[in-house]
Amino acid sequence: MEAVFREEHGLLLAALVRRFGDLDLAEEVTAEAIEAALTHWPVDGVPPKPGAWLMTTARRRAVDRLRRDKAYAARLAILQAEADRAAPAPAADAGGLPDERLQLFFTCAHPALAAEDRGALMLRCLAGLSTPEVARAFLVPAATMAKRIVRAKKKIREARIPFRVPGVDELPTRLPGVLQVVYSIFTEGYVASSGPHLQRLDLAEEAIRLGRILRRLLPAEREVAGLLALMLLVHARREARIGPAGDLVLLDEQDRGRWDRTMIEEGRALVPAALSGGPPGPYGVQAAIAALHDEAADVATTDWPQIVALYDVLLALAPSPVVELNRAAAMALRDGPAAGLALLDALAGEPRLRAYSPYLTARADLLQRLGRLSEAADAYREALALAGTEPERAHLRRRLRAVEAAGPDPAPGP
Repeated sequence: MEAVFREEHGLLLAALVRRFGDLDLAEEVTAEAIEAALTHWPVDGVPPKPGAWLMTTARRRAVDRLRRDKAYAARLAILQAEADRAAPAPAADAGGLPDERLQLFFTCAHPALAAEDRGALMLRCLAGLSTPEVARAFLVPAATMAKRIVRAKKKIREARIPFRVPGVDELPTRLPGVLQVVYSIFTEGYVASSGPHLQRLDLAEEAIRLGRILRRLLPAEREVAGLLALMLLVHARREARIGPAGDLVLLDEQDRGRWDRTMIEEGRALVPAALSGGPPGPYGVQAAIAALHDEAADVATTDWPQIVALYDVLLALAPSPVVELNRAAAMALRDGPAAGLALLDALAGEPRLRAYSPYLTARADLLQRLGRLSEAADAYREALALAGTEPERAHLRRRLRAVEAAGPDPAPGP
């Protein structure tokens, strides 16, 4: 039943928004239909077509509400007429997925909405998370998140933002916002910002589910394939990222036998689609990097020259301090720790990295490899003060203890 609800929630909500033109009403009757199913299905059994049962129940609830509130019905009739003029009737794709869900994706990612509101609304409506769950994902109080969601819905209503798939001319400006929100969900699931756990598997898996939907709905979009490939190839390592004591295990220490090979093969199969047919996009390039990591038997046999070359491409496409940090780490493995440390030191003045624990951790690791133990210890302490989750802190405490136990820096040679 839970699987049915998770799969049908987005379809149901999107179809009801399309039909009635009101997101609040659609959310309420969707919840009521699921509540009714929880009451009836354990007794009567799950119906042969659970989605149709939920849709029929939700539509009846919506009609009942409209009959009781004529003013509300009149306002919705105007909204529905506007929506009907704005877009043709939805059609089903080859996989049987109706276009309504794609319309809801792009409505939630409309450029008229503030960036923080887009992510909140997509998590709430498309991922089906509760407002408190969305608040935890964004590390804000539930009351603050509730206001964001209300604000986004109000903007959609007052600006008459249509529930439709954007035209071909609009897609290039709208699709990146959708992909960024999905990737943000995945990132928070892959490395939680705070808390007792390193990963929030529910968020990571929800992002992958949304990525699969987008891939089925937009099979010709290479960056959709790239994002899904990237998430699959990274998420395949989830079981190996936590050690027996609950601390973080870095890539070079992971037991690669615990990696999900089925997921890796699915991700690798998408990489050619992401990189062919035109200039590469950022997600496709990142997926290619992740594939090289997953294909290697160990760190020593990883194709570091190709990974560095791909980071050069990524820097040209989407320059950021984090990309430069990752490139420096790859350079350290290609050319030695001194080369990597020189690049990291050149980034020391970057404001966005000063309070970024992974930057300090990478620098501490390279200092440790170079035998500069007192500097490494200082860097580990700085990283420890900024680490967001307990597994990260446990990892850093372990590394710090190892450095401290090694004693003072070795004396320089003659």
